[in-house]
Amino acid sequence: MWNPDVYGSFAAERSAPFEDLLALVRVRPNLRVIDLGCGTGELTARLRDALPGAEVLGIDASGEMLERASALERPGLRFERMRIEDVAGSFDLIASNAALQWVDDHARRIPALFALLRPEGQLVVQMPAWRRPAAYGAIVETARSEPHCSALGGFEQQWPVLPIEDYAEMLAACGATELIALDKVYPHVLRDADALADWQSGTALLPYRERLGPHEYAGFEAAVRSRLRARWPGSPVFFPFRRTLLAATHPGAESATPRPVLASGRTAGST
Repeated sequence: MWNPDVYGSFAAERSAPFEDLLALVRVRPNLRVIDLGCGTGELTARLRDALPGAEVLGIDASGEMLERASALERPGLRFERMRIEDVAGSFDLIASNAALQWVDDHARRIPALFALLRPEGQLVVQMPAWRRPAAYGAIVETARSEPHCSALGGFEQQWPVLPIEDYAEMLAACGATELIALDKVYPHVLRDADALADWQSGTALLPYRERLGPHEYAGFEAAVRSRLRARWPGSPVFFPFRRTLLAATHPGAESATPRPVLASGRTAGST
């Protein structure tokens, strides 16, 4: 139920972290690349432009998004409908911009993706940071209140994102080199609380919309907007867009680099 127009209404704000993600990519010729959660494909096309001779595949689970992306296909760039959980094969670059927050069990998923890299291959990821934005609390509070809790059957969208230290540790345990893990706040100024609700309607509200009928969802969204207005009654609204960026390189087939012992006490490389 992704709506490309709603999602794209904040294209400039959403694309800002992509510029930092792209800066982390090691540019080499003729790479085999997959972009996990490509959406409408514009940023995937930017990635292709930055990589000479690359074969880039953008995948997404949304047919609506891919219908828009298909217009961008050209030699070296194609799109396919697929879940991130179903990706298989081997790649020189695995990239994901603002998509892995929709995939559960990162403690297993991140090492599994890293294992798909060829020697000297690279994983680069951008996603929301571990600490959810304060505006997300309005959605959770509404989902826990009646009549919405009953209408949702107690459903609450989980937040699978881990603290940034956990990602650094698990990638180090995989033997990753050139490891980068950082959190960054992108300061955005929105018109008012309703603009903040509009932002969330293109992403965070979608799992609730999928589970509610039109009338029930209208009431749910209205309740979310009411909470946001109470929390941010003025104008404009400052929205701290906090993101995690990760980059890690496969050590190569002949690497003898010892894997570190994890602070958690697990055996290095274990799940």
